[in-house]
Amino acid sequence: MTFDFLAVLAEWRLLARGVLWTLGLTAVSATIGVALGVACAWARLHGPGWLKAVVGAYVELIRNTPFIVQLFFLFFGLPGAGIKLSPELASVLAMVVNLGAYAAEIVRAGIATTPKGQIEAAQSLALSEMQVFTRVVLPPSLKRVWPALVSQIIIVMLGSAVCGQISTPELSYAANLIQSNNFRAFEAFIIATLVYLALSMALRRLLNWAGPRFIFGK
Repeated sequence: MTFDFLAVLAEWRLLARGVLWTLGLTAVSATIGVALGVACAWARLHGPGWLKAVVGAYVELIRNTPFIVQLFFLFFGLPGAGIKLSPELASVLAMVVNLGAYAAEIVRAGIATTPKGQIEAAQSLALSEMQVFTRVVLPPSLKRVWPALVSQIIIVMLGSAVCGQISTPELSYAANLIQSNNFRAFEAFIIATLVYLALSMALRRLLNWAGPRFIFGK
């Protein structure tokens, strides 16, 4: 058996497009998903009873169902209710909803460990409840849970490979398209695997560098 990796690398434009789509999906879903997670964490800890119940149901539903089922529901299920989404929009929405649920529990764990005296000291300075949360509670909470949050973002990025099942042109879709054209499945998916590995390592380093500088301070 002979291997021909050059036959796959010759389709580098398709691979590059897939990488760009994977990075784009990850960037959008990470930004909105983490923000959604922070909002849900606050709601579960400080929101009114009805909001706690709604957010709790959302978190449990998403955390206890497979990502591919959530994706297929948005893309194949919602049209039955008259809501039709493009593959790209369905992919982004599924990734945001999925990451938001997991991020909510990760951030909530960080917030729950905030010393009570720290909050009381901030309140004594006449800060509003929102100011206490955004300036005193949230930054150190994010610092404590940042490694777990980074890992979850990477998991969601790798999960974007499923989005190729609904024709979103991300990396796994590109690899599958290449192997269907030249029948070099082994080479195509070996290269895709190596690219995913490189993206994961680079993204982890980037987020670990960016977090202390732009998210929660040193």
